[in-house]
Amino acid sequence: MEPVNTPSVDFTQLNLDVVFGRAGGRIIWQPRILAWLTDKQFAGEPVPAPYTNMTPPQLYRALGCSNRIYDFNACFVSHEDPRVRLTRTELNATDYELVWETPVGRQRAVYRRSPNTPAELPVKWPVSDEEELKVATWRELHRTWSWDQAAYERLSREWAGLGAPTMYICRTTLQKLIIEDMGMTATVMAMRRFPAACEAYFEALAVTQERLIAVINASPIQIVNFGDNIHAMFLSPRWFRQYILPVYQRRCELLHAAGKFVHAHWDGHCKPLLPMARETGLDGIEAITPLPQGDVTLEEVKAALGDMFLLDGIPAVYFDHTYSEQELLDCTRKCIDLFAPRLVLGISDEISSHGDIDRIRAVGRVVDEYNAGCG
Repeated sequence: MEPVNTPSVDFTQLNLDVVFGRAGGRIIWQPRILAWLTDKQFAGEPVPAPYTNMTPPQLYRALGCSNRIYDFNACFVSHEDPRVRLTRTELNATDYELVWETPVGRQRAVYRRSPNTPAELPVKWPVSDEEELKVATWRELHRTWSWDQAAYERLSREWAGLGAPTMYICRTTLQKLIIEDMGMTATVMAMRRFPAACEAYFEALAVTQERLIAVINASPIQIVNFGDNIHAMFLSPRWFRQYILPVYQRRCELLHAAGKFVHAHWDGHCKPLLPMARETGLDGIEAITPLPQGDVTLEEVKAALGDMFLLDGIPAVYFDHTYSEQELLDCTRKCIDLFAPRLVLGISDEISSHGDIDRIRAVGRVVDEYNAGCG
């Protein structure tokens, strides 16, 4: 194993230079690897040497790569209307209940902790019927946002030199209903049974998210993501065009006016939606997953994106021993050939807890070799 060294590259500056076209053709290697670390910590599995007991920033420094630092979301503080009263009740060893009391009614959710994952699973979603959706709409219309400078300074120190500060906006319309509020089946039924209430909720989301964008535009954060987890098996092209595309276009208009770089997270199957990519107004798309893990080839992604940026591009399965290191490196070089310099190379979506972390360094060597030939 190679010795662990602190990288000499200022990845914060390189990150900004790449996305804003100032890098002289260079790209950046920016894999998301924290699931590998946190999954092991959650399961009580040992982290192999020399990475044992490293903090996340130390791990990135040891591997000589950049992080996409979404920790900076902590700088944007959401404020409920002061009339909202939230209570939390532990129901048993695994389940807890949240109840939001508002002047217009109440919402109730129950979440279950699992011994197998840090994620908490909804037993009862926050929105189950039209009345709860109306309460959720009222809460969004009365939500405000503020900037936390102390959090920004703390995170800037922790992640110094490892990547540009980055944040993601709350999910868009249907994506929020499906993933956060109701689940897939209930969302489909809600769109049929009480469409006017759904439309009112989407309009309320636009209001609160434009308040958030005003805070983003006044902040030093220059890279903004739409954290939507787009998946074409849940979102038809018709629904995408009707409910997602106009919101993307409006958000991009506002963010571009302040000089922000804007991309969205599409980490599911996306082949039916890619023909609309260039209509979104986005500068790039993150986490599109090629075959053999996703549903598109890299060539199909390039044809759809044109001059847009690709963020990521290497299927996460190539970091498992199911596939050879040579297959990983061949994919790395193909990504570079097709997308550089409009490329923030990464893993689509994250390395698994079973992945070979040292393959991160192998990809880094390919990127270093490519960058050395630029300029």
